[in-house]
Amino acid sequence: MSSSATSPRSIVGSTASGGTFDLEAKEERLRVIEAEMGTPAFWDDSRRAQDLVRERSELSRTVAQFRELLTHAQDLGVLLELAAETGDESVTPEIEEGVARARRALDDFELKIMLGGPHDVKDAIVSIHPGAGGTESQDWAQILMRMYLRWCERGGFKAEVVDLQPGEEAGIKSATITIKGEYAYGYLRGEIGVHRLVRISPFDAQKRRHTSFASVSVIPEVEDVEVIVRDDEIRVDVFRASGPGGQGVNTADSAVRITHLPTGIVVQCQNERSQLRNRDTAMRILRARLFELAERKQRAALSELAGEKKEIAFGSQIRSYTFHPYQLIKDHRTGLEVGNVEAVIDGDLEPFIKTYLLWAQGRAA
Repeated sequence: MSSSATSPRSIVGSTASGGTFDLEAKEERLRVIEAEMGTPAFWDDSRRAQDLVRERSELSRTVAQFRELLTHAQDLGVLLELAAETGDESVTPEIEEGVARARRALDDFELKIMLGGPHDVKDAIVSIHPGAGGTESQDWAQILMRMYLRWCERGGFKAEVVDLQPGEEAGIKSATITIKGEYAYGYLRGEIGVHRLVRISPFDAQKRRHTSFASVSVIPEVEDVEVIVRDDEIRVDVFRASGPGGQGVNTADSAVRITHLPTGIVVQCQNERSQLRNRDTAMRILRARLFELAERKQRAALSELAGEKKEIAFGSQIRSYTFHPYQLIKDHRTGLEVGNVEAVIDGDLEPFIKTYLLWAQGRAA
């Protein structure tokens, strides 16, 4: 009989995420927040109150999930002890299945514990742009877009393509996707950077090998209260949506482009037939980009004060996807290599996401 059942001690003392999970500290923090929420002056500072409400919600879910894991492990332990005392081998399949289920749940729990950044729990806005190379790079950008959409389908995230600029022959010139779901940004922040493709080009009559590049940007979607945009700071243009044709193309001037005059940031949305809804979505994306810009400037200022030199994130090649002469996907930061290219392109990004989070946590330690 298997003796590898997950025990309560192994769960409490788990260190795969970089440290021991402190249940008592989190429960104490919950009590402190709930006590403050019960005070008459709690909503006097609305922004702080909203932050505490979000923190309480996240802590409650984490503690509940941990306690569920603990209960499952204890039940397995009791079943294992009874089976050992009675010599009953008939429960072995049940125990082994329970252990496998507990390990999967523990892996998921440890992954969420690593998502401790201030914006990790938020929705994400993903933008994809091809590099130089015309049709080749535009096709590669479209492949990446499909990869992220498939990842969303597999993970239960709600994805919406809010802006899509198709290429002349194939592929896309740009795409913006909003991804909604818990920890969407935390899971995807490791995708930021340049993605490199090596393959035999389907657009080359001589079947030569080509190298293509595309950049991926991921920013958290922020609350309106976090960024204030004045009406006199923006210019709003309305135009007819472009697209490959078909019933989904707007027949009225409902697509919206918003330019933030102080920074020159331009965002647009054209997926809805309603001009008001397109404007609302474009404003949400604009606020998120302004928030990300402010944080990037702050980090740069701190690095300059500390005398640090950082590589330019947009120009750093984070991952290579080789389709020919062999099949391999390699993350240049973590060193992770995966040979099942088709699975990754079909949205199986979990190995890269988890390995990146472990790597980033090690760098921050």
